[in-house]
Amino acid sequence: MLSKIEALILGIIQGLTEFLPISSTGHLYLGRHLFGLDEAGLFLDTMLHIGTLLAVLVLYKEELLTIFKKPFGKLSMLMIIGTIPAVVVGLLFKDWFDSISKTGVTIGWEFLVTGAALWMADGIRKGRKQMDEIGYTDALVIGTFQAAAILPAVSRSGLTIAAGLFRGLNKETAAYFSFLLSIPAIAGGIVFQVPELFSQTNEGISFTSLFFATVASALSGYFAIVWMINYIKKNSLKIFAVYVWVLGLAVLALQFSGVF
Repeated sequence: MLSKIEALILGIIQGLTEFLPISSTGHLYLGRHLFGLDEAGLFLDTMLHIGTLLAVLVLYKEELLTIFKKPFGKLSMLMIIGTIPAVVVGLLFKDWFDSISKTGVTIGWEFLVTGAALWMADGIRKGRKQMDEIGYTDALVIGTFQAAAILPAVSRSGLTIAAGLFRGLNKETAAYFSFLLSIPAIAGGIVFQVPELFSQTNEGISFTSLFFATVASALSGYFAIVWMINYIKKNSLKIFAVYVWVLGLAVLALQFSGVF
C-alpha cells in the first residue's frame, strides 16, 4: 500500500525532476523501486504526469491562448515541428523503449549521458537568441534532442535546454522553450499510457494517495519551472551535470554489485 507520505515524496520527485535537467522518469523508477511499487507504477506515473502537465498549463496559459487564436502562427508551427521527432521515434520504437524502461538496466548510463550533454552545452559560447528569434530549424533540432529523451533516465528538459544552447539561444530562452515544448510531450506520453491502464491493476494505491501524489507533483512542478528559469539566467548547468554523474555511477555500482 502506497502511504500518503510516500505519495507526497513521489509527487515532489516528479514535479521537481520533470523540469530540473536531471530526468523525472529515471528518478521515478528509482523511487518506485525504493517503495516496492514496480508492478503498480503505470497508473501512478500517469497521475504524476497529469500533475506536472497542470503546472505547465497554468504557467503557459497566455502562450496556449495565442496558439489557439493563431493555430497556424509561428509559435504553433514551432511547437508542431519541435514535437514531430518525438512522435515519430515514439511510434516506431515504442516496444523497444518500453522493454528498456521496465528493466531499468540502462538508466545508470543514461544519467551519465544527460550529464555529458549538460556539461558540453554549458561550456559553449553564450547564445543571444530570444524567443522571437527561434527558427524552424532550431525547433527541429531541439525536438530531435527531445526524442532521445524517451529513454528513461535521459532528461527531456536537460537535452532540450542543451540543444537550445547549441543552437545559440540564451539560457533563459532555452529553458523557456524547453518547458513550453514539454506540454505536447507530457500530454502525448499520457495519451500513449491510457490504453495500457485498462490492462493494469491499481492494487496497493488508494485514491487519496493518488490525489496527494498528483497535487504534490503539480505544486512542485510549478515551483521548479519558475525557479529554473530564474536560476539559469546567471548560473551554470554544471552542478546538474555533476549530480546526474554521481547518481549514474551510484546506480551502476549498485547494479554491478547485485544490490539493485
